[in-house]
Parts: sequence; structure tokens; C-alpha cells
Amino acid sequence: MKLGWDLKTGLKRYLSSWESADDPSPGKFTFGLDIQVSPKLCSFNGSAKYSCTGQWNGAAFVAVPNSNFLYDKVFVENKDEISVRYESFNSPNIMILKVNASGLLTSLIWNERSTAWDTYFSVPDGFCLNYGHCGPNTICSLDQTPICQCLKGFKLKSQDNQTWPIKCERSSDCKSGDQFIKLDDFKAPDLLEVSLNDSMNLNQCQAECLKNCSCRAYANSKLTGGGSGCLMWFGDLIDLRKPISNLTGQSVYIRVPAPDQGNKKLLWIIVILVLPLVLLPSFYIFRRRRRKHKEKENMETNQDLLAFDINMSITTRTNELCEADGEGNDKSKDSWLPLFSLASVSAATENFSTQCKLGEGGFGPVYKGRLLNGQEVAVKRLSSQSGQGLKEFKNEMMLIAKLQHRHLVRLFGCCVEQGENILIYEYMPNKSLDVFLFNPKKKRLLGWQARVRIIEGIAQGLLYLHRYSRLRIIHRDLKASNILLDSDMNPKISDFGMARISGDDELQGNTKRIAGTYGYMSPEYALEGLYSIKSDVFSFGVLMLETLSSKKNTGVYNSDSFNLLGYAWGLWKDDRAHELMDPVIKQDEVSLPMLIRYINVALLCVQENAADRPIMSDVISMIENEHLNLPSPKEPAFTNSKNVNNSTSQLCSVNDVTVSLINPR
Repeated sequence: MKLGWDLKTGLKRYLSSWESADDPSPGKFTFGLDIQVSPKLCSFNGSAKYSCTGQWNGAAFVAVPNSNFLYDKVFVENKDEISVRYESFNSPNIMILKVNASGLLTSLIWNERSTAWDTYFSVPDGFCLNYGHCGPNTICSLDQTPICQCLKGFKLKSQDNQTWPIKCERSSDCKSGDQFIKLDDFKAPDLLEVSLNDSMNLNQCQAECLKNCSCRAYANSKLTGGGSGCLMWFGDLIDLRKPISNLTGQSVYIRVPAPDQGNKKLLWIIVILVLPLVLLPSFYIFRRRRRKHKEKENMETNQDLLAFDINMSITTRTNELCEADGEGNDKSKDSWLPLFSLASVSAATENFSTQCKLGEGGFGPVYKGRLLNGQEVAVKRLSSQSGQGLKEFKNEMMLIAKLQHRHLVRLFGCCVEQGENILIYEYMPNKSLDVFLFNPKKKRLLGWQARVRIIEGIAQGLLYLHRYSRLRIIHRDLKASNILLDSDMNPKISDFGMARISGDDELQGNTKRIAGTYGYMSPEYALEGLYSIKSDVFSFGVLMLETLSSKKNTGVYNSDSFNLLGYAWGLWKDDRAHELMDPVIKQDEVSLPMLIRYINVALLCVQENAADRPIMSDVISMIENEHLNLPSPKEPAFTNSKNVNNSTSQLCSVNDVTVSLINPR
């Protein structure tokens, strides 16, 4: 397969999408070789760039997947043609490169063993691969929070909200002198306003850039042979990003203001004066703590919860509880977690008084506690009557200790003493999402924008679990009562007792112990014990429909379709999907196309066949990009409660919120 230009005839070879999944006429998305300044591969939405690789640097296209053992990319540039073709390494395997109606470029390779197509890569797959996602003079990187940040030497322009793209401008002009910072392994900015000179070396390139105040960055134009040539950028820098780990990058030198010399001298004076004042008390505290440690070295290590400051670094090993991850696959004892005494936890909750009790779930009762510094915490106590046990307690403790994300609940520590198993979390003043959604009075507090923010936040948290966390996590019990809301109504995913770790190459897991929540479980998990990230996608789709409608998924809504999925599907087929919206939401707040889009995405997530459901990165792209054409959903699973009851008759309820199938050994 060849893409590019025939310079003799003017023929351009490119890929074109279909208009829709059912309409093979040419769509608005294309993919091919962009030869402006320096060749690069780009997807276009009409005439606008949608996603681009870096330039051809003499060895490869920057920020594209490395060649695999089956196919290689061969670039040709001469007087007759500029092209790139995919060449087989004497492999009989068949490869397909296609652009779908939503603009997603996918490479598929036929797997003879499984008789199925394996996805080699999909682009754009994540925010940073969308062209110019963050705006001018920014860095887009999934390794930072937020993922969009101004370049060093640039400052954020004031704007009313934090939506992307953000706007960044230079913090000073060239009068005070400039210098360059090196960004290693980056996809360079797009070649919009550039100067190219292949005869210069890197030092000459830097000197030339410094002569012109409008020169913003420079880099080698070719990377072969140690690097050569000069490429300089002028004006705003667009589409600068940090590729993910399996993609190639290059070094880029960004122009920034030189540090003020007067300020540097003042800083040294301050350091010289302040340093002794800091070191002397620190030395005294160190000696005092060392003496106390010797006095207590034979005593059991115990941290007093009442004196616990959340900004302190406490490193107490949780001993034997660190041995399991829920499936018994990870016996590492490298996880560290604060361990508190039962007496201190009891004091913080007024001896687990009913006045401090916030509620009760499948794990057991949850209490409100207070630290000496005024920080409020949630204390989760495992009940002996709970359907969950010590295994789930260990699982939740060890998983959350390794996860950090703004849309995941934060774990402060635990208590394992005198038969008690307790987890201490950050306190969520607005409790859980179900408290608002299904309360006739409280749901009025959830306007359209609040619901959108909640849906997007949950999606971000799930994407982190599935792709970007240290471990790939499948939650398995995503539901409204497990979505906690902070004081600003920002959602945080909680309750990881049922969660499982999935390897990077593990597409699906199987369990004989089916545990989850009726109405949220995917059909393949509820009926066969098969779980994957697509199981969480199904639960997310149900949660989306509940959030938009304020209706419980197990409710009865008409005589033909008893549950929420069937009700939503019936409205969708009749072109009345807008009727699903909670009537308490003010009509003038709602964007009707956005509402229909959200319902479409939700129905895609709850399709019966797991292979038809999107992954979370696709879900987020569909939610955020209103210009993407969405595929039509197929009929959801469990659209009729009669079918569900017949199918799941072997499941037994262990409490009000979860169902489990226990197979004795």
C-alpha cells in the first residue's frame, strides 16, 4: 500500500473514510502524506488537520508507532515521487489500514491463530493525538496534571474557564536576553511558520535563532548520523506533545527568557541568611526524634490518627496484608501505607457513634471522623455480616494505595487490630451520586453542567484505571453509589474491593465467583464470569443513562420495556431520545445535540456484544469532539427485565447492593 504524491502526473494517493458505517460514499475524513515544508502523515477533517505525526527526520516519522516484525514503513523522496508505503517482511499476514467515519485511523493485522483482526494501533487515541488539542505555546503530555500546560517562559492568558484549548503568551520580550531549554523525546511543533536549512549544524542553528526575536524554537531537521540541519519555528508553537512510551520522539530547543541576574543575587543573599535558621531547628528536631525512636524501638509501631496530618509522610508497612492484590497474583511487599491504632480511630469517630455514621454499604458501615488539624475523614469499617470479606479488604487497600488521580477517592491509611479491618479515606461532604440522582428534591441541585462534569470526570477516572495507572485495573463494581462527590460536586470513583488487575497483554479474565451489582453488570460477566475493560464500559454506559435521566436502571418505566436500558432504547428507535432527560433540568441549560450525543455514546457502551463497545479513550473522544460522526448503537443487553431474571436466576443476593455466585471447592 502506498500513500503520497506522484510528482510527474500530480496524482495524490490517500485514504478516505466512509460517510457513515452504512454509507460507503466518501466521508469528510482523509489520511495521507502532507508534504508542506517537510513530509509528515496527517489525518484531515475536511481541510482542517485532525491528527498529525512529526516530520520525516531522515530515519522515521516522529511520534508514530515503531515498526513491528511483520511490516515496515518505507519512505521515498525523489524527483518522481514523495511517498510512504508499507512493506511486508516476507510475512503472509494481511494488514489493513483504514479511516472510519469518526476519523479514527486504525491498523489491523489478521491473526491466523485466533482467526480475528488484531489492532496494531489507533490514532487519535487519547487527547494529545488530536491536532493542537491544548492550544498554542503549550505542551500536551499524559504524564502531567493537567495534561495541558504552558511552555516554560510562557504564561496562561486569563480566561473564564479551564476548557481546552488554553491560551499561552510569552512572559517577556527579547530585551533582557534569551536562552533555550531542551525538551527530549518530543513530537515537534507543526511546521506552520518555519525556516529550513539542511547545511547548518545545531550550534549555528541556535545562533541564527537568537538573532531573530520572533524565532521561538529550533531543532535538527534530520536525525541520521547524529543529527544535522536546522529547523527554526516562528510565531506560535502548535501541536507540541510528549509521545507515549512506545512512540518515537526528538529533541526540541524552546526559547525562554534568561533569568534576571539581579533576582539571582537577591536569591543567594536570602539563601545565605535563611539557611542557618532552617538547619539549626532541623538538627534539633532530628536529634530529638532519634532519641524518641530509640526509646520506643521495642514497642509496636503505632500512629495516632488524631495527630495525623495529611501532609506528613508516614511509612508504616502493613505487614502480611500487603501480600495479596485480590487475585493472589502479586505477592510483593513493596506497598507502604499508614497503619493506625484502633484506639485512635475510635476516638476520631467518637467510639463509632451513630451520630458519626454516614451510611452503610456492601463493605460495612462508614463513619465520619475528624483529625486534630480539623481535616475530616471517612472511616470505612468491615462488618462481620458483610458480603465482602478480608480478601476484598486487602484488595481495596492494596489497589488504592497504588493509584493517584483526581477522580479516584484518596486513601489515607488503615487499621488492622483486634479483629477490626478499617480503611480511612478523604471525606466526601456530598456523599454519593445516587443520593442526588434518585432523590426528588436533591436531584434539582444537579443542573445540566453539573451532570456533564460528573460524566466526564468518571470517564477520566476509568481511562486512568484502564490505561494510564501503574496497574491496569478493572473496577467491576462501577455504580452510582460508588461515585462520591466532593464539595464542588466533582466525582471520585470509590470501592475497589471487587477490582482486578489485568496485565497489559491480558484482554479478558475469568472468574467462578461473580460479584457485582445487579443492573450494572455486563452480560458476559453476569452470565459467564468473563470480565474485561469492556465490562466497566458497560457499567459506565448504564451510569451515563442514570445520570442523564435520574432513573434507576432496575426501575419499571413502561409496559413494553421494564428497565432503563429498554426504555432508553425504545425512545432512541422512535427518535424521541430527548425525552430521556430528567425534566427537572431547565430546558435553556441543555444543548439538545449534546444530549442526543451523550445518549448515543451511552447506548454504544451498553451494547450486548463486548466487541461492539468502545474503549474509554474512544468514549472520551466521542464525548468531547462534537464534530465526530458517531456510529448507530445496536440493541442493548438486558432490555427486558423478564430476560434478565431468567438469565440470572442462578445468582444469589448477598446484600442490598451486590450479587455473588459462590462455587464451593
